[in-house]
Amino acid sequence: MVTSNIKTPGVYIDEVNAFPNSVVPVATAVPAFVGYTPDAEYEGKSYLNKAQKITSFAEFQAIYMKENPPPPAAPSVQYHPEYYLIESEQKPDTSDYLTIAGRYYSVVPDPTSIYYLYNSVRWFYENGGGDAYIVSVGIHGNSAGKPDDIDAQIVNPNVKLDDLQAGLSLLENEQEPTIYICPEATLLSVPENGQLMQSMLQLAAEMQSAICLFDIIGGKAPDPITYTQDIETFRNNTGPNGLNYGAAYYPFVGTTLMQTDEINYTSLCGGDLLQLQALLSPASAPNAAAEEIIAKVIQNDGSMTTSQYHAALLSASQTYSQIISHVLQDANVLPPSGGMAGVYTVNDNQMGVWHAPANTSIVGAVSLPIRLTDSQQENLNVDALTGKSINAIRFFNGQGILVWGARTLDGNSQDWRYIPVRRTVTFIEQSCNQAIRAYAFEPNDSNTWAAIKSEISSFLTGVWKEGGLQGSQPADAFQVECGLGSTMTSDHILNGILRVRVKLAVLRPAEFIVIEFEQEMGKPG
Repeated sequence: MVTSNIKTPGVYIDEVNAFPNSVVPVATAVPAFVGYTPDAEYEGKSYLNKAQKITSFAEFQAIYMKENPPPPAAPSVQYHPEYYLIESEQKPDTSDYLTIAGRYYSVVPDPTSIYYLYNSVRWFYENGGGDAYIVSVGIHGNSAGKPDDIDAQIVNPNVKLDDLQAGLSLLENEQEPTIYICPEATLLSVPENGQLMQSMLQLAAEMQSAICLFDIIGGKAPDPITYTQDIETFRNNTGPNGLNYGAAYYPFVGTTLMQTDEINYTSLCGGDLLQLQALLSPASAPNAAAEEIIAKVIQNDGSMTTSQYHAALLSASQTYSQIISHVLQDANVLPPSGGMAGVYTVNDNQMGVWHAPANTSIVGAVSLPIRLTDSQQENLNVDALTGKSINAIRFFNGQGILVWGARTLDGNSQDWRYIPVRRTVTFIEQSCNQAIRAYAFEPNDSNTWAAIKSEISSFLTGVWKEGGLQGSQPADAFQVECGLGSTMTSDHILNGILRVRVKLAVLRPAEFIVIEFEQEMGKPG
């Protein structure tokens, strides 16, 4: 209480705070997904081009998925990838083909029907995800009704660079997201993909609160010999700026997200049932049951739903089951960024942001399009020229599929080469930043300096006790300096500048573990 305010005789009560303010830890794993959704409307309100926070997949379903009609009608189709079977005279060089009635058929998608955000968000929550932001820049567009070239890199013309960059710019006003993800970035052309990645890194460097997770074009179906060209292209297109705010994972991952009831005959041959019938019931091996079911579908008498016809065809035709299984396998190969965001969340919740999100499995991962060896990973992990490290996702016998890398794109930096270091420092910076705002416009004197030092020191002591900083005692783990002669000069004070210096002993992962063995002469007994 200011003494000059006391003007009337009597008793005055002045409550004094016994405890100082404290630094509240900020959230560390809040991804922002930017891309295309099945829908973007809830209760008549559009959610297109808005940064909307959600806390569960149920919220995503309510806002960004098509509403299901009442029973007995079939549920709405949220994602409808379309595939074609292209006959080949010779056995295709790739493994993405089927043999039907002694003939070879390549399974080729319609690129305009391929999207990744919907399944990436599903995968995020399957891996333990929590809070997230969704920026829907558009809904799934109409398909072109024709297949891509065999073995061509998928480029979806419905996915626009301008849309994604406009959605990304909305995050400039959001401080909470700590991970930026554009699952459909790999559906852009190579030059546009490079522009988007550079925009993401630039935004992350400006915000200083998030890290970008990148997928690599070519990671869906890599050639075991020439896959290094995809890695080189990625490195050439990410640019030189903001690299410590980015991390890349390779290759794509085969998942179990989409189930048999999510792919049916409407996704095959452009919906041409007669073309499908020729495959299921060829002249050399007719299938009367399959022909009868297809005839009923064409008649569309309403006696059965699409899912019921689909189940009937699965039962009647082994070829149909084979086609659906093959298509489903391809549709389930996803860019790893969505699943990795879930891995980050569980890692932070269970062990802390200072723990490397590596040497752990990804829920729902069942296959990899390429199984990297130690020698193959060498060129991914360390690149002497650019330093742009790529984190491998690998298969190990007896252990399954593991995340086997924890480096940022700034692999040559002694300060920022490791993801947990970058994210720990970001966590401490943002937590302290939010807390010290309370001291804006306070007197720039020793009382304020002492209060700030005490508040930050108390917070960092807590981080050290949890194992987030190295050192046998707090003095070894961090130093907080603030005051005239240490962090400020008289000019700083005259100009209204208060400077705080924090030095941290951050934990670094044991990436290379070397065990030394030495022979010793036998000693006489």
